Amino acid sequence: MKWFLVFWLGPIAFLGGWYWLSYYDMNFGIFMLTRQVHDLTFQIYGDVLGVPPETIPPLVARAIAVDSLVVFAIIGFRKRSKLIAWWKARQASKSSDLASSESLSSAP
Repeated sequence: MKWFLVFWLGPIAFLGGWYWLSYYDMNFGIFMLTRQVHDLTFQIYGDVLGVPPETIPPLVARAIAVDSLVVFAIIGFRKRSKLIAWWKARQASKSSDLASSESLSSAP
């Protein structure tokens, strides 16, 4: 499961880092982080997909959000017994707190 998360988060972090650094032109002398490469990359993707280049980042963000939901659903499904036990313990502690002897409803 650890490697599953690493292989999911690694490309997202790499893409996010590249996008942020190249968008703000923080290139540190590396050509791939320049704003020119950023604009050229989205221009090429826009031409290939047939959409304006400025619509691609929101599409990628939406795809990352959907993929993240799928990943968390898989993790939740695999750990469902622990999650159910945690939820039942949480609910039991809530109901026992309400029935304490120091409740204000027992005031005279």
